Amino acid sequence: MHETPRSIGSRIDSLLESLWNQGGTDLHLTVGLPPMLRVRGELVPIPDASALTVRDTETLIEEVLSDEQKQVWAGAYEYDFSFSWRDQARIRGNAFMQRSAAALALRMIPRAIPTPDELGIPQVIRNLALRHQGLILVTGPTGSGKSTTLASLIDLINQNRGCHIVTIEDPIEYVHDHKKAAVNQREVGIDTESFHNALRSVLREDPDVLLVGEMRDPESIQFALTAAETGHLVFATLHTNDTAQSVARMIDVFPAEQQDQVRVQLAAALSGVVYQRLIPQIGAGLVAAYEVLVATAPVRNLIKEGKTHQLRNCVLTGGQDGMVTLEQSLSVLLQAGKISPEDAAARSLYPKDLESSARSFLASVMG
Repeated sequence: MHETPRSIGSRIDSLLESLWNQGGTDLHLTVGLPPMLRVRGELVPIPDASALTVRDTETLIEEVLSDEQKQVWAGAYEYDFSFSWRDQARIRGNAFMQRSAAALALRMIPRAIPTPDELGIPQVIRNLALRHQGLILVTGPTGSGKSTTLASLIDLINQNRGCHIVTIEDPIEYVHDHKKAAVNQREVGIDTESFHNALRSVLREDPDVLLVGEMRDPESIQFALTAAETGHLVFATLHTNDTAQSVARMIDVFPAEQQDQVRVQLAAALSGVVYQRLIPQIGAGLVAAYEVLVATAPVRNLIKEGKTHQLRNCVLTGGQDGMVTLEQSLSVLLQAGKISPEDAAARSLYPKDLESSARSFLASVMG
């Protein structure tokens, strides 16, 4: 699927070119600051650029919106949109009001979809993605690379399986060509009126694989569980701080009287949970660290019994099943010289486990 790049103003185009040339991920435009680029996870100003005025930000937002989008933005306090830029990338944008002035955040998503090898996605998750049924959760904070991981896994399926893939996205970020699979991508607000409308109709579209985006409420979680139970492979995201917390979060959003049934459904439907963080890489760029929970029989039993607080122990001891803690992943990156100790410690919720993983790694190398 090829998209014609959006015609945008020259000033915003130049700013996006600066972002591209520096290998950055985000462009921030706000009154009182020069244009800011997120490079290797840190915000830095464009050299020698002047601070933006109220009129500057209003004009720059106008440069990226179509006539129809301008009409919507005129009556809104925040507005999501996306567009294709120079055949090189897609841009995900959010215009918003702050202190009575307009501001803009743009995220650059390169058109080429990274491979699982390039992202370092654990082999166990690749294997789960090539199954025909189950629920795979990709979790982590905003800006942790969840969308990129999902796009890479969808592309892996697209290359290997003759099936129908349907995605529901808000907005579409990576654009998938048809390969072995037929891929239909639905953007909320453009291809469907709402996320919930898309969910209600998607099972009538004969999908084999579904990407349902962020599960924000009981309705979307229930849909994902039911779809996975009924023979579909389902990908979804959550904003959580580790794999065990993701499982607990899915259950806790339901009323107490429904939670036992949800535990049973989740124990049956879940294939695996991936939690990830992006860390500045020594030299240049970012590198991902992953935590992986695989739905083995012991894991399913703990979920059914409501003992999600014990799931971390399964991850710690489940190496033979492909499980790995974030601290173990960080330790490998540390020993490979890819990240600094300070950056590793800043991303870890269990610093003592990080130290233990480092010692275990050194012991195995030495002997």
